Amino acid sequence: MATMKEIARQTGVSVSTVSLVLNNRDEGRVKPHIAQQVRQTAERLGYAPNPLARSLRTSRTKILGFISEEIATTPFAGGIILGAQDAASTLGYMMITVNTDGVSNEDDEIAALQRYGVDGFLYAKMSNRLAQIPQSITDYPVVLVDATSEGHRFPSIQPDEFRIGYDATKRLIEAGCTKIAYIGCDDDMPAQIGRLQGYRQALENAGLRFDERRTVAIGGNGPALSAVSKLFDNEGPDGFFCFNDARAWYVYECAARCGLTIGQDISVVGVDNHRVFAETLHPRLTTVELPHYEMGYWAVCRLVSEIEDRPPSSFIMPATTAQMPALDAPAPASIHCTLINKESVARQA
Repeated sequence: MATMKEIARQTGVSVSTVSLVLNNRDEGRVKPHIAQQVRQTAERLGYAPNPLARSLRTSRTKILGFISEEIATTPFAGGIILGAQDAASTLGYMMITVNTDGVSNEDDEIAALQRYGVDGFLYAKMSNRLAQIPQSITDYPVVLVDATSEGHRFPSIQPDEFRIGYDATKRLIEAGCTKIAYIGCDDDMPAQIGRLQGYRQALENAGLRFDERRTVAIGGNGPALSAVSKLFDNEGPDGFFCFNDARAWYVYECAARCGLTIGQDISVVGVDNHRVFAETLHPRLTTVELPHYEMGYWAVCRLVSEIEDRPPSSFIMPATTAQMPALDAPAPASIHCTLINKESVARQA
């Protein structure tokens, strides 16, 4: 492996000059043509900085800790972790991911990350909700992923839940639906609150009356199927906005029992673009794709800006399916999600 000493020997300069150049401290101290020669020689020799030596100089390890509560065991893990990993790699950081159950083993996992000397933490939830940040990491730079903290004490990134509900309901209205039901969640978390508000606002903007009888808040299994079945029987909706793709399954099941054709007699929009449901439901489900990759990428960039006290405007963000907000957006920063049109929404004649 090439060393600074070898680079100095081949370029005819001192080791201290090579150090200044390779640590980007050469401006005004080393002549530009010499600095260029040093960098070219380092590249030719395949020089790579020693991370341990660098950490001793800077008091930073260039390691990030990613704490996930059930994220790593869900279908959405790939997107969030991939986005975070891509950003970390681009910025010269390594990321260590741990999965916790949110209670018993969280302190142990955090202690392990602290022993590695991480520079900061990403704290991710399985779905957008209010998070209690462990006291043991509050003295570190922290960014929340798909979660928010009480009083927005920490930077955070989440889907724009209001726009999810608004865009999904608007799509059904554009398809000619006038009796639109909302199949919601029985957990009063930010995602449920925001999506319901968006649903109501879209109805109001279109001159359609909100009818509480067309909304149900369900969990899963038999009681959920029964609640959706009663909605079919009592209210006869022609459009359904579902809190997620899993709840859309109950609509498909009830429609089949009633002899109704999805995409013709009734229209359905879900949320998640969940791989399992997206590939098995027929007709294919129109859905709002959650920005998992974008949330992971944005969170790492924001965390590094905190660690390095680096201006947010200095980061170059990649082009992604959903546009990421500015890194200095106030908490909670929100991402406008992408609606993916498929065959479950009827075409107007």
